[in-house]
Amino acid sequence: MAPSLTTRLVTQHLLLRPPRTGDVTEIRRLLRANHEHLKPWNPSPPPGEDPTSITEVSNTVLRQRRDWKRGRGYVFMLARREQPGTLIGKVALSGVMRGAMYGAYLGYWVAADVQGHGIATEGLRAVLDFAFGAAGLHRIQAAIMPRNPRSLGVIEKLGFRREGYAERYLQIAGKWEDHIVFARTREEHVPAESPPRKDSPG
Repeated sequence: MAPSLTTRLVTQHLLLRPPRTGDVTEIRRLLRANHEHLKPWNPSPPPGEDPTSITEVSNTVLRQRRDWKRGRGYVFMLARREQPGTLIGKVALSGVMRGAMYGAYLGYWVAADVQGHGIATEGLRAVLDFAFGAAGLHRIQAAIMPRNPRSLGVIEKLGFRREGYAERYLQIAGKWEDHIVFARTREEHVPAESPPRKDSPG
């Protein structure tokens, strides 16, 4: 059984929850406000496609909710606890594999105006507790470009192991980029000192 779409993770400063159809306008605002901030780290969209259009954002949210229900991926939108209606980032567990591996790929970003305040680290700790707990996963992998020091700092702070160097691993912003591959398994995971709790739906 996949974890419920009513899942809420609450940390000292953050609320993390799956995207809702009612979030489309807010997600669009967040993406557009951070277009230049995210552009160097994101794959280029197909010609003529605007990933921040109402249609594309709506389709993305619907796909993410379908994946959640099927146990294929878990996307969390981030907000401050005192401002739950204002989104400030995203953490995704994608490409969930069962069978022999029980693993997923980790991706994350936070808005430009909240960087440097520990938001990504705090949010990722909660999602890792979820991944190795409610989601029942065994291995989480992350791939980060060597020229992304902020992201490297976050993943290393969380205790991920460097497993290798993948040349021309992903096409980012129209260019094949090298990535450093990190991983963590359930045996290595130390839950947060104050484990995130699930709020009641609403």
